[in-house]
Amino acid sequence: MPDGSGFAFLDLAPSEESFRDAVLAGLSANPKSLPCKFFYDAHGSALFEAICETPEYYLTRAETAILETHAAAIAARIGPHCRLIELGSGASQKVRLLLKALAAPLAYVPVDISREHLREAAAGLAADFPDLRVVAVCADYTRPFDLPNLPGPAGKRVGFFPGSTIGNFEPEGVVGFLSHCGHLLGPGAEMLIGADIKKDKRILDAAYNDAAGLNAAFNLNLLHRIANELDAEIDIDKFAHVAFYNPDEGRVELYIRSLEAQSVAIGGQRFAFAKGELIHTENSYKYSIAEFRDLAARAGFQTLETWTDPNGMFGVYYLQRG
Repeated sequence: MPDGSGFAFLDLAPSEESFRDAVLAGLSANPKSLPCKFFYDAHGSALFEAICETPEYYLTRAETAILETHAAAIAARIGPHCRLIELGSGASQKVRLLLKALAAPLAYVPVDISREHLREAAAGLAADFPDLRVVAVCADYTRPFDLPNLPGPAGKRVGFFPGSTIGNFEPEGVVGFLSHCGHLLGPGAEMLIGADIKKDKRILDAAYNDAAGLNAAFNLNLLHRIANELDAEIDIDKFAHVAFYNPDEGRVELYIRSLEAQSVAIGGQRFAFAKGELIHTENSYKYSIAEFRDLAARAGFQTLETWTDPNGMFGVYYLQRG
């Protein structure tokens, strides 16, 4: 709630029981899986920020360059007095480029599932932008929730979804998610979305298998969460990170591999793993510009602008719902 400084925090996040249920359900399935949305506890979020600084992970640098180069054009497209809603806000770094360029933004609403990381990042941004109302919402942004009431001068609600997180959805899920965003933002919804572009397999494989091992630590952090939060008996050294680009499907696939036959106790249940068995943790789809525009159109959004970096590695799209 408001603390008197223009900063507010609303906690709508699912409980730890939701994490437990998701883990037990995912490991009971065939094949086994774990939801990628649970990557982002405080430690996982910090690891991802470190990944973004690795030389192999081009995505953040490419998208940041686009936002820096085209900030004025994006701000002109959005107009004054906007309410900027960032879904999956993380450290709220890229949004700073927009906030500096926007004309009298009314409010910034970061939405993220990682409670403490969100609180810290949003409070820091509020301190750096003292004239901006910041209302952080801890929630699963893929599910229905209500945005806080943000009264003030007439201006748009604009969704901001950077970082190629849209690639974590299956293609049909992209259509559903964009439709969900349209309902969340209201009539005439507009969105600024980053999406990775298809490219050489060697570049993509390297981006998700950095030499420093940060991607591996990020992926295996799911097992650390299970061990710490669900009182599990699990030897994490008996598992390994796996990531590769599947060109036939147009996606990078992430897994955790069991290095030997083993049995793990979690939440009062026991799960058997064969040697080499995979736990699927994430897909990251890559789209040509035409493919992404088509998915947006199927969700009722027209692509008003498309910006790319000079090397055509990444795309930022400005969408408007009819």
